[in-house]
Amino acid sequence: MDFSQIASIFETLRLAPPSKLTLLEGAEFTSRHYPPTPPDMDTLILGIGSQELASQVKAVLLAVYPEGHKVYLVEGRVSKVKQLGDLQPSTLDLQPSTCLYIPSLGEGTSFESFAEIVAHLRAPDGCPWDREQTHQTLRKHLLEESYETLSALDANDVNAMREEFGDLLLQIVLNSQIAYEAKEFNFTEVVKHIYDKIIRRHPHVFGDLKLDGVEGVLQNWEKLKEKERGEKKEDKGILDGVPAALPALSQAQEYQERAARVGFDWPEIEGVLEKIREEIEEIKTAANPEQVKAELGDLFFVLVNLARWRDVDAESALREANLKFKKRFAYVEKKAKDQGRNLSDMTLEEMDSFWNEAKRLGM
Repeated sequence: MDFSQIASIFETLRLAPPSKLTLLEGAEFTSRHYPPTPPDMDTLILGIGSQELASQVKAVLLAVYPEGHKVYLVEGRVSKVKQLGDLQPSTLDLQPSTCLYIPSLGEGTSFESFAEIVAHLRAPDGCPWDREQTHQTLRKHLLEESYETLSALDANDVNAMREEFGDLLLQIVLNSQIAYEAKEFNFTEVVKHIYDKIIRRHPHVFGDLKLDGVEGVLQNWEKLKEKERGEKKEDKGILDGVPAALPALSQAQEYQERAARVGFDWPEIEGVLEKIREEIEEIKTAANPEQVKAELGDLFFVLVNLARWRDVDAESALREANLKFKKRFAYVEKKAKDQGRNLSDMTLEEMDSFWNEAKRLGM
């Protein structure tokens, strides 16, 4: 398509051609799940000649653009203005020349624009604080943002998730920018590495391998990682890739899941339950504090295994239990305050009464 054809389309639209425009063939969307163009640029999709293709284009665009976003359908010398969600391909008599014009979502809606402002922060005319940061100084911020993201997930707070995912993304992009300036790597390499890894580790999706359910996927995953370690000639075992800095419950569950994928596991859950009973008895007979500590560690570890057998994330389960305790205890404190009393002046029975009240209220 030459410029005159594009000009003709915009003449039909009664719009001035934008300074930046992405041109795509409708066929580009036949196997896509996500738009291949940045949403802060206007997009013109050509050759939407069938209802099936139009439906696929709409479905893919909705992954990024809101249902109320205004789009323009151009058929010959006629244009129709629609909201993306209201576009009904089944009612359209589409021709090979039909095209769809999608105005941009505006500044700051693409990854490229986000990467630009992060790079600007590090530029000579950027922010003094950001310019001073290194991988090591940002480490604590990455950890803080990770825990804040987990808190949003624990609370199932969608608005908080959206915000915290953005804060977490900032840490990744900022570290990548620092690496680029130090000639270590750039963000493109980060993306390419994980892109290749996902394809390599999902041959059942992107290749011809047939696997039987989730368990088959996980077992094959461990085989692929074992092969990768061999190719890198790394003297590392299956468990060496689990981060040492993980919370203890998460670390224990990951150790157990990896071991189980290669067959190191009880054949039935009854073996786990019997082990719990055994560890409790050993705690009862422990002779000194060191033995108590060791036996409690063993009990925690096997309780994590029980969580794994029941498809429960042990870390999340304990975090939810902590949150529940906090809410109920806060209720006890409030009731004591309402009576003008200090908790330390109350009996256990009185506090327990308020605790049970909080339970009845669903806290």
